[in-house]
Amino acid sequence: MEINPLSLSWKSRYKILTGAVVPRPVGWISTVNVAGQPNLAPFSFFNVVCATPPTLLFCPMTRSTDGSTKDTLNNIRATREFVVNIVTEPLAEAMTHTSVEAPQQVNEFEIAGLEAAPSAVVSPPRVAASPIHFECRLERIVEISNLPGGGNIVIGTVVHMHIDERVLLGEDKINLSALEAIGRLAGSAYTRTTDIFEIVRPKSQIPPRK
Repeated sequence: MEINPLSLSWKSRYKILTGAVVPRPVGWISTVNVAGQPNLAPFSFFNVVCATPPTLLFCPMTRSTDGSTKDTLNNIRATREFVVNIVTEPLAEAMTHTSVEAPQQVNEFEIAGLEAAPSAVVSPPRVAASPIHFECRLERIVEISNLPGGGNIVIGTVVHMHIDERVLLGEDKINLSALEAIGRLAGSAYTRTTDIFEIVRPKSQIPPRK
């Protein structure tokens, strides 16, 4: 089948994109508003950008219910800070509770029964039970579209890391078996990271810089 994406509704485009681009890591983003009210929400449009400087991105979509921007995005625009909490299988149920669309004054930490831990450098709290946290300051926001199905790219610079020693091998390797991270599929489906195989990359044919 050949498809012109513009011939489809945005919801159909969303289903095809999220069903094909799998699995996706889940960034559990904690923020605060200018009054210090915490917010916590998961985003599966999330990934690493680069290591110098250490940079992450996630993409909050426009709310489908009322066409408004999400509290996470509003908070980051106001405070320029956020924390990425890594979601593990034991935290999956709590994570789904925080995906609820709720009024701004609702505290998702409380909804999900999660303990909040203070961050070291930024104002938003961390999910205490998550084994890895990346404290970030906003680098930039790129608006793609504010139409239904549209969204923004939020790019943040990592200014502090918290890594539980039980998921760390040596100084800089993550023990994937101990981490038990999950991935997002389509609809209500998720995947575990327990079925792992390795393929060695070919060596570079480009000479190193002198």
